[in-house]
Amino acid sequence: MKILGYILFCFLFLTSSLFSQTKKRNFRQHEVGIMIGGAYYLGDLNSRKHFFLTQPAAGLFYRFTPNYRYAFRGGLNWGSVMGDDSQSDNEDQLQRNLNFKSRIIEFNAIAEFNFLEYRISNDKYKFTTFLFLGLDVFTFRPQGRLGNFWIDLQSLKTEGQSKGYRLTQIGIPFGIGTKINVSKQVGIGLEWGPRKIFTDFLDDVSGTYPDTDLTPFESINGAKMSDPSKNAGNNVNKQRGNPRTKDWYFFFGITLNIKLNMKAPPCHAYDH
Repeated sequence: MKILGYILFCFLFLTSSLFSQTKKRNFRQHEVGIMIGGAYYLGDLNSRKHFFLTQPAAGLFYRFTPNYRYAFRGGLNWGSVMGDDSQSDNEDQLQRNLNFKSRIIEFNAIAEFNFLEYRISNDKYKFTTFLFLGLDVFTFRPQGRLGNFWIDLQSLKTEGQSKGYRLTQIGIPFGIGTKINVSKQVGIGLEWGPRKIFTDFLDDVSGTYPDTDLTPFESINGAKMSDPSKNAGNNVNKQRGNPRTKDWYFFFGITLNIKLNMKAPPCHAYDH
């Protein structure tokens, strides 16, 4: 997505401009917060529709704010994503008939840049929009529906892999949000954040249908989940997914941010 390059450029430009200023409004503020919202994915089972098949998500975070213009936070997010060819309006996907769901647990470290000066407890600087960029480590566990049951897909090696893909990966979270004060101690926010990841197996779909004569499955479920299409058995070496593009997942929601009353050593400041 070209938006990642644009966000990165803006973030670096704005933060470099900030640090080039000789007068900065410095202080020390610590916050804890929660996020309640949703998660969804883009990939081989949903290539275009944002917010499609959104599932519940939540998060916890700690934010350290040393300046009116920027902040740093670390957090934990968890949620689920899913995709289903039967929900598509594309005839090829309807024929393919794949589906998946996966829970995602993410640990992240993120830097924020405020477009407007902002601080909880200061009525003069009580609202801003912001960009964020960071790094995360996440785990996932794709499952497919077989009858009335959901079964793990990674161990089945549905595309004839010699070994399974890793279920712990790294990603690049980035995005945009808003923050506003509602009291001297509390702020609320809204944010939307894509995750650029480096695996194409979030949905267990990437390459071609395997040749079962050359790579026999260890269980009958492997064969069933590899090719549940309406043309099952006649798809050997045909395209099952698109290996040229990686998957994405997204978190979005409303945040509740609570300022902690912590004494800090005095520092040079121009406006408190």
